[in-house]
Amino acid sequence: MTPTVALDHVTKTFDGIVAVDGLSFAISAGQIFGLLGPNGAGKTSTIRMMIGITIPDAGSLRLFGESLNRKLLERVGYLPEERGLYRRMSVIDNLVFLGELKGRSRADTVAASGSLASRLDIGDWLTRKVEELSKGMQQKVQFIAALLGDPEFVIMDEPFSGLDPIATNELKDILVELKRAGRTILFSTHRMDQVEKLCDSICLINHGRAVLSGDLGDIKARAGKHFVQIECEGGAEFLRDSALVDSFRSFGSYAEVSLRNGADSQEILKEALAHGRIRRFEVMQPSLEQIFIDIVGKAS
Repeated sequence: MTPTVALDHVTKTFDGIVAVDGLSFAISAGQIFGLLGPNGAGKTSTIRMMIGITIPDAGSLRLFGESLNRKLLERVGYLPEERGLYRRMSVIDNLVFLGELKGRSRADTVAASGSLASRLDIGDWLTRKVEELSKGMQQKVQFIAALLGDPEFVIMDEPFSGLDPIATNELKDILVELKRAGRTILFSTHRMDQVEKLCDSICLINHGRAVLSGDLGDIKARAGKHFVQIECEGGAEFLRDSALVDSFRSFGSYAEVSLRNGADSQEILKEALAHGRIRRFEVMQPSLEQIFIDIVGKAS
């Protein structure tokens, strides 16, 4: 099956600084794909090339199996990290304007916007000026705008910025519904917890290069069960200098420990028991956040 988007050794430089460095990945249709990385890694630069704002200096980028062109972009919805609404216009006038840019009639846009706005609990705000809305409400408006025209490929750059947990769950539910309907979603964020719950595959980039990519389940399986969560009386700081520990994060009485290759988790348990009562001890696959920290930290 033809990927929704495919990058092949794409490079982009700004004023002599390489923002994207030979990046390659592909996103299959019907996937939620996570484009991850620390600030300045090249995520937004990559997205801007996907939607034609900038052009790669080298390499190729194909959308729906074709070389990028303006006609193809009518099939793409985009939620930018920075808000792009006209603050002194009403919410509905903003949405109608953006809908017309996608070729939708005013009537269709009003109907589609009203349905999503009601679901996101901002239906009563459609006639208000954007500047009267909270940051979270404005983010919901941008989310609605990205879905106008029923796009086949939806790009979400930090979609949960400024949202409370209830609103975040509402957006997540809609994204899952879009996936079930066969839509492809690119999800760019630094929130590892959200990625772990939503994404099928990921590409982690650092300094413009891919350092980890593939099926999320396979990535976590390859990481192995070398990660221990431990809670004990008096705290677990004593483990920081253990010869068995590769990395250590302390949260008072609770700690997350990454073991060295070949280390036996039972030996860590013995060390902990020698220092006091254990309330919790669990050996598990590392979270995506821990994998992210280990890879990016060691590469820095």
